[in-house]
Amino acid sequence: MTNRKTRVVVGLSGGVDSSVAAHLLLEQGYEVIGMFMKNWHDESVTISNECPWMEDSTDAMLVAEKLGIPFQAIDLSEEYRERIVDYMFAEYEAGRTPNPDILCNREIKFDIFLKAAQKLKADFVATGHYCQKGEIEVDGKSVYQLLAGADPNKDQSYFLCQLTQSQLSKALFPIGHLQKSEVRAIAKKLDLITAEKKDSQGLCFIGKVRLPDFLQQQLKPKTGPIIEIPSELGKLKKYQVPANLDPEDYDEQSLHDLAFPLSFQIAEGKKVGEHRGAHYFTVGQRKGLNVGGTGKPLFVIATDTKENVIYVGLGEDHPGLLRHALFVKNDQIHWIREDLKLQPGETARYEARIRYRQALSGATLLQRENGLFIIFDQAQKGIASGQFVAWYQGEECIGSGTIY
Repeated sequence: MTNRKTRVVVGLSGGVDSSVAAHLLLEQGYEVIGMFMKNWHDESVTISNECPWMEDSTDAMLVAEKLGIPFQAIDLSEEYRERIVDYMFAEYEAGRTPNPDILCNREIKFDIFLKAAQKLKADFVATGHYCQKGEIEVDGKSVYQLLAGADPNKDQSYFLCQLTQSQLSKALFPIGHLQKSEVRAIAKKLDLITAEKKDSQGLCFIGKVRLPDFLQQQLKPKTGPIIEIPSELGKLKKYQVPANLDPEDYDEQSLHDLAFPLSFQIAEGKKVGEHRGAHYFTVGQRKGLNVGGTGKPLFVIATDTKENVIYVGLGEDHPGLLRHALFVKNDQIHWIREDLKLQPGETARYEARIRYRQALSGATLLQRENGLFIIFDQAQKGIASGQFVAWYQGEECIGSGTIY
C-alpha cells in the first residue's frame, strides 16, 4: 500500500495571503485542497451594492484553478451568526467591546472549518496568517508554540491568542516566515489574480461593512448625553499607581481599585453634547463624538448602556483614559502554554498587549483565587472591557484573556 501524501485543507479567502499559502504548501509536497468559507451574506448591512463574498469566492476559485488544486465552498453563515454576530450584538449592548477577529479564529476557522476539513480526511488546516508555529518537548510531550510572524508590521499572533494546543497541533501557517512584500512578489510571479488585491478591511469576513451601520441593524439609535468628567475628580486617583511599589505588595483592595473599570454619575461632570446610542461607542474612542470647541480632543472614558450615557475626558493624558492594570475572570483566562499556567498566589513577568499591532509592554501577572490581575509597567490607554489581552515571552504568545 502506498503512503498517501499529507493532506492539507487551506482556507482560501480570495486574498493574496491565503493564495500564496496554498502555493507554498504544494511546493512543500503536501496534497492541497482549497476551501472558501462563506460566513456572512446579509445584504441589508453591506455598505454598497458590491457583493464582497461573491467576488472573493470567485477569486479563490480562480486561484485554485491556476494552482491546479481541488476547490470547494462551504457555507458557515448560520454558525457565524450564532457564534460571532449574536455574541457581538450582546457584548455591544452590554457596553463591552468584543473582538470578532479573535473569535472568528477560535470559533470558526479553527473549530467548525477544522472539523469540515477533517471530514475530508485532512491532516492539517492552513491559513494565510502572519504567524509561526513552534514545537518543543516538555516532560516528554510535544507542546506547540504560537510565535509572532516574521514581518513586524503584519504579525497576527494576537488574533490567534485564543487557540488551544489541540487546534495548534492541526494548524499550518505557510507564510509566517515571510514579509508581506515577499508574499506579493510570489503572487505576482505566479500571475495570481489576487497579487495586487488590497488587504481586506472591515470585520472578519463580513466584508465592506462599517461597524456602526452593522450594529444599527440590531441596536436601535437612541439619543443620550455626553458628559465630560473633570480630570481632578477624586475617584480617578484610584487609577494612580504609587511610585516604586512592587506589584506583589498590593493588597486586594488596591489591586481591585487599579484593575476594575470605574463607573461615573451624570452629576460628576458636565454635559457637552449628545450621542445616538451609548452601545455604539467604546472606551478610548475619539471619532464620532461630534463635540467641537474643546481645544484638545475628547476621548470616551466610560459608557453606561443601561442609562445611555457616554462619559468623556479631555486630552490624551486624562487620568480616566490611562490605567495601569486590568482583571481577567478565571473562566476567561486561556493559556496556550498550559504547562506555564499560574496557580493562585503565583506571579510571573511577561510582555503584554491589549490590541492588535500595539507594541508589547512589560507586565506582572498575579494569579489570585478570583482571577488574574495584570499590572503594566507603563499606563495603558483605553483598556476596554470585552477586548482581549495577550501575554508574550519574546516572540511566543503564552496566553490571553477577556478583559473584565
